[in-house]
Amino acid sequence: MRARLSWICHGATEANRKGRFPDDEPLEEKAVQQTGLSLARLGTVDRVWVSPALRARQTAVLLGLDGTLESEMRDCDYGVWRGRSLAELHESDPESLLSWMKDPAAAPHGGESLSSVMQRISEWLGHHVQDVGHVVVVTHASVIRAAILHVLQAPASAFWTIDIEPFGLVEMTSDGRRWQLRFPQMAA
Repeated sequence: MRARLSWICHGATEANRKGRFPDDEPLEEKAVQQTGLSLARLGTVDRVWVSPALRARQTAVLLGLDGTLESEMRDCDYGVWRGRSLAELHESDPESLLSWMKDPAAAPHGGESLSSVMQRISEWLGHHVQDVGHVVVVTHASVIRAAILHVLQAPASAFWTIDIEPFGLVEMTSDGRRWQLRFPQMAA
């Protein structure tokens, strides 16, 4: 049996709307009305993993998913940049911001580099390539981008070319040897 892996990005937060690096913050009130994702579209779900972040846990509850917390699905640690906006950093420390955006191994914020996130997710996918059934993961855009790069064997420099919306859904399948992206048909 093939494995199906559905990645769901958490709902919108104030940090999303204001272009800030997230902290452990709740979903915005209007996020509840914004979800267009239904459990019917997901079909039968055999297992759910959820990032320990509040916004991911709230998204899982909102979608009616009872999941297990999975620390590997945590967002990138943005260090001292948590709560700060891109615009603010562009004004106060443009060199560090540019370094971080151009060099996946850089972590001028004192947190986690994007290379570290990509390595963490690549290892997780490797450990689960032989899983069976339908697994749902509720997590963050950075984690989903890292998973896509792994599957496509794309360079780390492509990280910023992938746009993951709040409540975005990305699907993958595994034949027990490798993961591949899956683009399901739209419902009639």
